[in-house]
Order: sequence, then C-alpha cells, then structure tokens
Amino acid sequence: MSIEKTIAIYKEDFDLFPTANEKLEYIFDLGKKHTTLKEEERNDATFVHGCASAAWLMGECVDGTLVLRGEGTSEMAKGMLTLLLDIFSNRTADEILNFDPQKLQELGIIELLSPVRQQSLEAFLKMVYSYAKRCKEGVL
Repeated sequence: MSIEKTIAIYKEDFDLFPTANEKLEYIFDLGKKHTTLKEEERNDATFVHGCASAAWLMGECVDGTLVLRGEGTSEMAKGMLTLLLDIFSNRTADEILNFDPQKLQELGIIELLSPVRQQSLEAFLKMVYSYAKRCKEGVL
C-alpha cells in the first residue's frame, strides 16, 4: 500500500469525527499502540530536536527499505508517532523522498496542532527524510 493510500485510509477515519476534540482523542487512542525503544536507542543521535516533548526516532535501512521505530513521552507524541510511523515506515527510500509532505494536510489534522506541535511534526519529517536520503546513499 502506498503512502497516499495509507493517508487516505486515515483521512476516512478522521472524517468520522465531527469535532477537533474527537479527532485529537483518536490520535491519543493511536498512541495506545505506541512502541518503545531500548534504552540505548534513546540517545542524542535519535532524539527529535525541535519536538515539543521528548521523542526519539530510529531509522534502519534494510535492502533499500527504510524501517522506522520511535518513542514519544507525551500522549500526543505517542499518537502522532504511531500515525507517522504507519505512514512512513517500511517504505523504499525513493517512495519517501518522492512524497510531498504537504499531502499530509489531506488528513485534516495538521490545523488542529498547535504551532509548537506543527514544529514537532516538521522536526520529525526532517529526520525521516534524512534517514531516507542516507538509506538511498547506502550510508545508513
């Protein structure tokens, strides 16, 4: 399934909720599926600098496919990480690098995020694209 198809499925889910609060509750619910990293994986190299709450993102390149794992400390970070990892993990480097992150606007949730949380999203995406670039170059 493509990144666009995954986003479309989440958009259908978000469209079921008429209010901003219900959409945010759905993000919090996604966080219940949140994974954690090993203690040694939570370090400065994996720390998402610019995130509103502490979060870490690991990227591994497996046969040209970027495998992402992450951990967040707040309920919002956990939910957003779960959502974004589902969208971006297990994709080829080219699929990620060719994807326009502006298409995330189609989810209808970006505008629900505070400016600080929007900066957190940008910091996360910057790391994802950096991992994808290094994966493509064979240096990850």
